[in-house]
Amino acid sequence: MTSRSPDSEAGENTARCRLVRREDGRIGLTLAGDWLLSRERPGVAEFVREVEGSTGVTGVVVDGASLGDWDTGLLVFLIEIDKHCRAQGIPIEATALPEGAQRLFNLATAVPDHTGIGDPKARTILERVGETTLDVASGFRGMFAFVGDVTVAMGRLLTGRARMRPRDVSLFIQEAGFEALPIVSLISLLVGLILAFIGAVQLAQFGAQIYVANLVGLAMTREMGAMMTAIIMAGRTGAAYAAQLGTMEVNEEIDAFQTAGISPVEFLVLPRVIALTLMMPLLALYSDFVGIIGGLLVGVTMLDLSFTQYIDQTREALGPMQFLLGLIKASLYGVAVALAGCYYGMRSGRSAAAVGTAVTSAVVMGILLVLILSAVTTLLYNRLGV
Repeated sequence: MTSRSPDSEAGENTARCRLVRREDGRIGLTLAGDWLLSRERPGVAEFVREVEGSTGVTGVVVDGASLGDWDTGLLVFLIEIDKHCRAQGIPIEATALPEGAQRLFNLATAVPDHTGIGDPKARTILERVGETTLDVASGFRGMFAFVGDVTVAMGRLLTGRARMRPRDVSLFIQEAGFEALPIVSLISLLVGLILAFIGAVQLAQFGAQIYVANLVGLAMTREMGAMMTAIIMAGRTGAAYAAQLGTMEVNEEIDAFQTAGISPVEFLVLPRVIALTLMMPLLALYSDFVGIIGGLLVGVTMLDLSFTQYIDQTREALGPMQFLLGLIKASLYGVAVALAGCYYGMRSGRSAAAVGTAVTSAVVMGILLVLILSAVTTLLYNRLGV
């Protein structure tokens, strides 16, 4: 049996620890003296060297019968010991501590570290794939349940039973509509310019520059106007919804609504969803016209087309159906972006970091839903021949 005392016993009350390798393979860790944050205490380096440098260690036994005064300094030391034991798969027995220290130690180590930060190799690839799959499935279940709650709230609104203030809808309409016009104008104009420029380079090879008007008009009204507006709103309004509701979750305002018997979905989510759903088609229609103007600038300045030629060609290429198809997409995009923003805001944790994560997730999910809806509706339009 070997014994080692890494810290000299300078005084009776000095914090000390002694390592003893027992015949049964366990390591005895004897603690003595006063373990206080205000005084110098032994570190865990000697213990780590003993554990990592030995083979056949079957456990660690902590003996605190000789402890004097102690505070969180003792707990910090024990938690570090426990962390290294967990990393090595060695059980630790700390039943010989003072009653208060034992309760605090058990509380601090009750939930093991599942993050994988301390030991990235602790989980296999199959475990990580399984956990990710379960998280994704749980997220979809939560999203479907949230959509169901919003649908029920909408039904209550249509029957006049929802607790929602109309002036909230007006406020969100202003935020999602008029205040979004500058960024929508800029992006739509640039998209129209880019589409026209790319089309001009290709069509000029065949002397068909006039069809740039068809290309820009159809692309903007059927797809790009609604899609670009939706992506802008996902990064602007969807993120704002997530931040607002996430901050309310941090401040426990949502809990206060529930305590008062007011449904947060009816009072907070429904006005936002209605506002963005109403404004998205109008913003998409505005985006269509601004994009067509961008194509007009390229046609007039680069392709030697007259203003009248370009407008007439655009009118021949477009009809009410083209605008209608784009507006249907815009309405669906508005619902998706609003639901994503509100969903992640309502599910935010109660910290600043959690709110930031909720905002990021809302933007990513909003854009993902927009792209999925775009693909599905485009395939549906093709199948219907429109």
